[in-house]
This record gives sequence, C-alpha cells and structure tokens, in this order.
Amino acid sequence: MASIQPGLSSYARISHARQLLGDVPGAISAMKLAVEAADGQGEASAWTHVQLGLIYLSVGKFKAAATEDRQALFAFPDYAYALDALARAEAGMGHYRSAIGFEQQAVNRIPLPQYVSTLGDLYGATGRPRLGQKQYELIGVIQRLLVANGVKTDLETALFDVDHGIKLHASLALARLAWRERPSIDGDDVLAWALERTGHCGEALRYSKRALGLGTLDALKVFHRGMIEGCLGHTAAKRAWLGRALRLNPQFSILWAPVARLELR
Repeated sequence: MASIQPGLSSYARISHARQLLGDVPGAISAMKLAVEAADGQGEASAWTHVQLGLIYLSVGKFKAAATEDRQALFAFPDYAYALDALARAEAGMGHYRSAIGFEQQAVNRIPLPQYVSTLGDLYGATGRPRLGQKQYELIGVIQRLLVANGVKTDLETALFDVDHGIKLHASLALARLAWRERPSIDGDDVLAWALERTGHCGEALRYSKRALGLGTLDALKVFHRGMIEGCLGHTAAKRAWLGRALRLNPQFSILWAPVARLELR
C-alpha cells in the first residue's frame, strides 16, 4: 500500500511496525518520511515530530528526542502530547526542573493519568514526595471521570498501581481484565509485571516472553524481564536482562532505572 500511495498514515504505520520488530533505524527513517508528509499541517505535523521523538527517547537519544518535541511545539503550540514527551526527554538528560515545568504544562492542558503520574514521579525523584503524593491522589479521581465517559483505563490503572505498590492483588485482577479486553504486547508486559510483583514468577515469565517475542527494543519491558528472572532465582539471567535494559536506555524510567542500577551492584 505504501508503495502505491505513500503518505503520513502509511509511513507512520510502517514506522510503528518496524519499531515493534526491533528495527529502530528503519522506524526512524519511515517516521522522518511521515514528518515530511505532514509538514505545514499544524497538529498533524506536531504529532509526527512527537512520534519521531518517542522513538529516539526509547533508545536513550534524549537530545534528539527533545529537538523533535520542540519542533512539535513550534508547529502546534501548547500541544500536551509534545509537552509530556519533552518533559521525559528533559528528565532523561537530568534536567528535572525543566522536566517538572513541562509536565505540569501537559497536565494543565489535558490531565491524563499518565501525565499526572509522571509529574508525581518527577517530584519523588527530586526529593519532594509530598508533592508527588498529591499528584498520585488525583489519579483515581481522573480515572473515574474517564471511565464515566466511556474511556477504558484498565491497563494504565493496573500499571500505575503495580508500579506504586497499590492493592497489588486487585491490580493483578485488573491487569488480567485489561489483557483480555485489549490484547497487545503492552497488555502482556503489564500482566507479566503484575504477576512478578505478586510472586507468580513462572506465569510472569510466560507473558514476558510474549511481550518481547517480536524483538521490540523496549527497555522497560526488558527490565521487567530481568526482575522476573530474579524472581525465579535466575541470577545470571537477571543481570543480563537488567544490563541490557540500561544499555538500551540508561534512563528508561524515572522509577525503575535507579532500581536496575542498584540491582547490578
């Protein structure tokens, strides 16, 4: 299809498929074509720049990611998606003050649970846990509003709860529900992580293998696999997977990258 009538959507789909298969250079090339196709189209242009930035972010190229995010904001000012992505790129470079500022702007524009969670994590990482907790307390309210308006948030809610140690067994049940309703490698990964956090190590490994089965280069999924291997008592495999996660992206998560480094000491 792309060879017959190439355009923004075709290039973006090709990029996504290549990224899922672990072909990051190919994903970048295709998304650059999407950027060119969307040039001058306002929000569409901004979206493609953010998508390209997220690919760079996934492999730890934070400066390149931030450049794309700023291009997105030039094309479409106050774009919440770009503000959130830029916050994460800035955090990856250790610029936490600016990261908090951009994430707060994203929350002010569209208070999505994942934006509020990231803001809370940033406050926690900078020694302000009370401010972080205030953000976390908002998430339940936002999620209930989204559900009331027909928006499914099971997967995102389960991941947030598992990451923050909230009602882990209930979170596992929610992750199972999300996996059934929204099958994907992300659903596989969240369920695997919830299983690991509740001690179901063998079952966790099965879902982690599914999550990574396409060869996707996602450092958070790789980290989860490392922790699952550790849960099973496979020390060498644990260290190998955690090391791989940090090599892929040394700042892959505000919460979990420091844990990976500690586990490897």
